[in-house]
Amino acid sequence: MEFDLWWLLAIPIFFALGWVAARIDIKHLLQESRALPKSYFEGLNFLLNEQPDQAIESFIEASRVDPETIELHFALGSLFRRRGETDRAIRVHQNLVDRDGLSTDQRLYALAELGQDYLKAGLLDRAEEIFLKLKGSPRDEEALGNLLEIYQQEKEWAKAIAIAEAMPEHADHLWQKEIAEFRCEMAMLAMADERHDDAQKLLDEAIASHRKCVRATMLLGDLALKVGTSAGTTSEQPKLAAIDYWRRIEQQNPVYLALVAEKLMQAHRDAGRAPQGLALLRGYLERYPSLDLLDSVYQAEMDSVGPEGAYTLVRDELRRNPTLLGLDKLLEAQLMAAPPEKRPDLELIKNLIHSHTRRVARYRCDACGFKARQFYWRCPACGGWETYPPRRTEEFDLTP
Repeated sequence: MEFDLWWLLAIPIFFALGWVAARIDIKHLLQESRALPKSYFEGLNFLLNEQPDQAIESFIEASRVDPETIELHFALGSLFRRRGETDRAIRVHQNLVDRDGLSTDQRLYALAELGQDYLKAGLLDRAEEIFLKLKGSPRDEEALGNLLEIYQQEKEWAKAIAIAEAMPEHADHLWQKEIAEFRCEMAMLAMADERHDDAQKLLDEAIASHRKCVRATMLLGDLALKVGTSAGTTSEQPKLAAIDYWRRIEQQNPVYLALVAEKLMQAHRDAGRAPQGLALLRGYLERYPSLDLLDSVYQAEMDSVGPEGAYTLVRDELRRNPTLLGLDKLLEAQLMAAPPEKRPDLELIKNLIHSHTRRVARYRCDACGFKARQFYWRCPACGGWETYPPRRTEEFDLTP
């Protein structure tokens, strides 16, 4: 009973102490706010109302009144960079880096912001110099990420591999895909320079680091064909070796078969096995239907059996997967086989359909949604690797 009475007496004391502490904190906050210039609060108001130009002017005025406000200068530099005034952002952050009295964290932050300014301005060599200084610091991960972006822009693939392997997430195998793509880029350069052994080694390493790297398998097929051609051999062995590589894509990711369908057909023709090649592509189309694969099989049918066979192929495929792009191909085949008196009407319908298919005959990045008429291994918008599946946007729209 005495214990309960003690708590009843203590509760008002605790309330009183809390009230006093709150009054002290409020008084301290009011003193600090009165010390800030009026233009500082005006700048904050402009920012909240999404008026960055007016906010910058207010912050500039505030920095003149109180030049010691470090946070204000950081805000100014970021605003300049966002507005595209990178030269002014560089001056602000360079002044912070050169200022005496900054703490270690503040100086590192200023260096990181200066590196971002150089990166935004396209001064990659200066940005690289800044981020190399930040390696091993508390901002190491940020520095590595920016260095990786710089080396990709400069196409310094060997350096990009070294940075990706040093990323903290590398232990979780999050960078295997990117490292394999970097090796593919290096292999393409080696192939262009006729350094076939180097290209073979790089592509084998790409597969070893990422066994589902379709691009490396495609390039291995190209390399096998290129080596056989440069050796001057007339045997079918290089064609069969290339075919073997390209057929492996079905086990890696069959959606990419459309990218090698024409090469597969041509290699079969060169090896004297055109019927086998056409049968292979028909099987792919049946198991993994896609508009690009349909286009390749349609051309192969047209070359092998003519418009009637191509028409039958596209008609059957349209029954399974109705699309505007498929209808465009159907009208094309029908137009070629139609009698002269019916061609003007078919031509009119085909042109009308074709004008609509241009809008849906695009590839779309899974990461950012950027659309393009051609296929990219790396998205031009967001920089993601293998984010462009070789499927047209119409196919995405039809996916349930």
